[in-house]
Amino acid sequence: MVQAGLDALIADGYAALSGKRVGVLTHPASVDKSFVHLLDRFDAAKVDVKAIYGPEHGFLGHVQDMITLDAHETHPRLGCPIYSLYGSGEESLSPKPEWFSGIDVLVIDLQDIGSRYYTFVWTAVLCMRVAAKTGTPLLVLDRPNPLGGTVIEGGGVDKGFHSFVGLYDVPVRHGLTVGEMLQLVRAEEKLDVLLDVVKAPGWKREAMPTGYAWVYPSPNMPTFDTALVYPGGCLIEATNASEGRGTTRPFELFGAPYVEPESFARALTALGEPGVIWRPVSFLPMFQKFGGKLCGGVQIHVTDPSAYKPFRAGVRFTRLLAEMTGFDWRKEPYEYVSDRNAFDLLTGTTAYRDAFRSDAALVAVYDEREARTRTFAERRAGALLY
Repeated sequence: MVQAGLDALIADGYAALSGKRVGVLTHPASVDKSFVHLLDRFDAAKVDVKAIYGPEHGFLGHVQDMITLDAHETHPRLGCPIYSLYGSGEESLSPKPEWFSGIDVLVIDLQDIGSRYYTFVWTAVLCMRVAAKTGTPLLVLDRPNPLGGTVIEGGGVDKGFHSFVGLYDVPVRHGLTVGEMLQLVRAEEKLDVLLDVVKAPGWKREAMPTGYAWVYPSPNMPTFDTALVYPGGCLIEATNASEGRGTTRPFELFGAPYVEPESFARALTALGEPGVIWRPVSFLPMFQKFGGKLCGGVQIHVTDPSAYKPFRAGVRFTRLLAEMTGFDWRKEPYEYVSDRNAFDLLTGTTAYRDAFRSDAALVAVYDEREARTRTFAERRAGALLY
């Protein structure tokens, strides 16, 4: 049976936390195999929780994307402070050193989804960098990567294009767990920090899905199917098209009022991407882009997860959208950045957008940049735990 690091900690009687003042970086998906939340387990076991830190979407996981939470609160039952790590300025993404002053160890338990754009792992990295300065040890309760750990895709991040959706030079689909990513960053940045990772028992790198029960880690990541398409579907955030927010199938649905569903689905099918069917649909977002307006588009149905390349498909279907009358790039700041195109931040380069003149040019850029993916496979070897 696949378990999470939290399950292993519980089975060990919380020995690693005995007599320690504990801080916890957590969110609603930090549950054990019985769906009991980490904080409830800690409370019952009399673990001395002194501080809670909440990533994007809030400690409660209740707010939508890019909605900031500047106010710090007090947990109503535990009586400890809850610090927001997603406020109105970029500096809010890192904890203040004094927020670690009352703890002996920072426990990190976050369900990531294995895509570079998904910000939870970067919150963990930023916490580790501060912990290296304050001398605070880290205990990571690891969780399986829903996208598996063997398939990687998506090049890297060029100089000048690092952001909260690409804080480190790794592929879009990196194949690492949170614990492994922290090990990689610690080694490459030579951080002097004590890092202990409680592995997820029973997880195999090739497992996809993981075999562990799915609890949605953020409001628009309801299912494994969503996570599977996200490395491509998230690219639509850089455009004026809808990525399906405001529907029950975000990232699996995408389109806009200017899209004719049947012809768009035929064009996507003609690309020849393996392991996927593009079903023409009409949908009505209830909020965000085109809220209350009828959109044409497609739903992505992945028929073979091992064959589908979500990032390659994503840059190709974004180019098709860009050919349509009514298309435009995002004008608003994206993850605290206002001076660079959001698509370039997501892809980590200007090369893809520069190649939008033809699908052949785009695929050529993809093939060229996948050399960095292969290099990353060698870079990450020393960080692998499974």
